[in-house]
Amino acid sequence: MLQDKDTTGSSSGGWAEPRATAVLVLQDGTVLEGFGIGAVGEATGEVCFNTAMTGYQEILTDPSYAGQIITFTFPHIGNVGTNEEDIESVNAASSSGVRGVVLAATITEPSNWRASRDLDAWLKARSIVGLSGIDTRALTALIRDKGMPNAVIAHDPEGQFDIEALKAKAAALPSMDGLDLVPLVTSAQRFDWDETTWTRGEGYGHQDGAPKHHVVAIDYGVKRNILRLLARAGCKVTVVPATASAEDVLALKPDGVFLSNGPGDPAATGEYAVPVIRKVLDEKIPTFGICLGHQMLSLAVGAKTKKMHQGHHGANHPVKDKTTGKVEITSMNHGFAVDPETLPSNAVETHVSLFDGSNCGISLTDRPAFSVQYHPEASPGPQDSHYLFDRFVQLMDGKKAKA
Repeated sequence: MLQDKDTTGSSSGGWAEPRATAVLVLQDGTVLEGFGIGAVGEATGEVCFNTAMTGYQEILTDPSYAGQIITFTFPHIGNVGTNEEDIESVNAASSSGVRGVVLAATITEPSNWRASRDLDAWLKARSIVGLSGIDTRALTALIRDKGMPNAVIAHDPEGQFDIEALKAKAAALPSMDGLDLVPLVTSAQRFDWDETTWTRGEGYGHQDGAPKHHVVAIDYGVKRNILRLLARAGCKVTVVPATASAEDVLALKPDGVFLSNGPGDPAATGEYAVPVIRKVLDEKIPTFGICLGHQMLSLAVGAKTKKMHQGHHGANHPVKDKTTGKVEITSMNHGFAVDPETLPSNAVETHVSLFDGSNCGISLTDRPAFSVQYHPEASPGPQDSHYLFDRFVQLMDGKKAKA
């Protein structure tokens, strides 16, 4: 019930300040108060902002967001509800990679024919702690000015918070630099994949007929739609864990090797991933990498990666394909980037961000291998870059033609 307060602070009818039921405490001690959504409890992570206007369910199940708290810049998140088809993590029963979510407006009732439950219930089921009711524009501006901060997000329906303890916890969180988060999201064992892309009225399909090529996908946190597009392109897809050895990969006699997206510091993952990739390249097996896979390929040929100030997260990033002159609108999610100044002579920069000029793709001149920093499979986002899966198939076609 709303009540007034007299000048002494006692209640006498009128408006009462609503109690905050969630807080976001940044590593510098900044405290943002709001209203809790999703799971009750606390979570820690690096705060980033995502500029996509659609596809929040795909974003929240992208394994590349492991260890992060997402702030959506678009204010109305949750209007279309959630469903069982738009999950991007391979294991639909697993917890989401994302640690928390921050929204401007409260979640409304869903209004979409595909919705099976509202976003708040879905967040609870996936143990994602959320907060709504803050000025996300101000938080986004803070991240742009100061970089992506570590933070604690906490939700308590009673509004009872030990702010000083939360400040201390946020200040003590480790930097994303040096963190290998791939073990949190990679598959535990090898499996085959034959599901293809979604069609209205039919849902997801399955391969029919004999696949043309056998692709081994190394799972650093792979998204479902990547695997679907490989299957749609006529590839038999075998997914192996990130810890698979070169001998494990080569024993499957692949026509091509795919290096997936994933979370964390690429240099840390590269400690065990790079030696495997180098052996694959030595065999001159056609290789295609996306996001973390792009960074892994670059590290394997001697380049270096660096932490970005605010990262690239959204479904509206313009990228120029320098090989064709074409500009694509792409979906991105990465906080590290390849330093183009460190690329060796056998690695040609093929794609570049038109936002900040950062590297977005390479191709090797002495090996049938290429990679991109962005997500050509979209989900969410535009489909401008689906052609890259055809490029991968053409590499495998060419290798077989020479055999």
